Amino acid sequence: MLEIFAEYPYLITIIWLLIIGIVAAVIERIVTRWVKRFTARTELPPDVENGLVLTARLIIVIGALIALMHVGGVPSDILVSISALGGAAVGFASTRTIGNLIAGFYLLLARPFHVGDYVRIDSVEGIVKEITINYAKILTATNSVVSISTQRILDKEITNYRFKGEESTLYCYGFEVSFDHSLPTEKLEELLDKVADRYAETLPKKPGYKTTKLTRLDRTYMLYIYVEDPQDIFRFQPKILREIIEEWENAKATSR
Repeated sequence: MLEIFAEYPYLITIIWLLIIGIVAAVIERIVTRWVKRFTARTELPPDVENGLVLTARLIIVIGALIALMHVGGVPSDILVSISALGGAAVGFASTRTIGNLIAGFYLLLARPFHVGDYVRIDSVEGIVKEITINYAKILTATNSVVSISTQRILDKEITNYRFKGEESTLYCYGFEVSFDHSLPTEKLEELLDKVADRYAETLPKKPGYKTTKLTRLDRTYMLYIYVEDPQDIFRFQPKILREIIEEWENAKATSR
């Protein structure tokens, strides 16, 4: 056997190449199965699973290539130089992408919101339609979808309107309305109650309100509506606001 290797030295190289390939394939199978079990156990979205598998495979391939070049006789100092240059080039070219990936994994694990939640992220407000490791897609009231990078999301204030009700999960959405002092407070709150009573049976919980600001020129109220389906926020918020304004204008007209 030794004589064969001595006569055909390239056989040793071929054997090492086969060993490296087999080991890389076995490691890839083990890591892929572990990642799939992990994502299934933690209920992560399919795109996260694919991203983790792709990252693991990339690392395994890079390791296998370095091992193959070492077996092929490439000097170690050249291997180190190639690895350093390759890593620097990839890191420079994909700094933002890697940042998004890390932010995406953190966002999916921390879960400040879920698909279907009604949220406000900075100035963007609407229903979360999709969460990936790169972007969160928000459906707004204008029926447009806004994609926000996960890295940007971590830098912004997030408001999730979902909360646990007495019997089910509700969404409590608040919006401000300002009025001048043409009507006394009692009369103004009577018309607010009048509009709220109209939706006491339609919505899972009667709308509410409270004073948030009082100045010499106007009074500002925060109005709250409660819904089970976040799509109802798009429907009821403008409708309730319109009815309040109509009642207020009618009350002003009759008080003159």
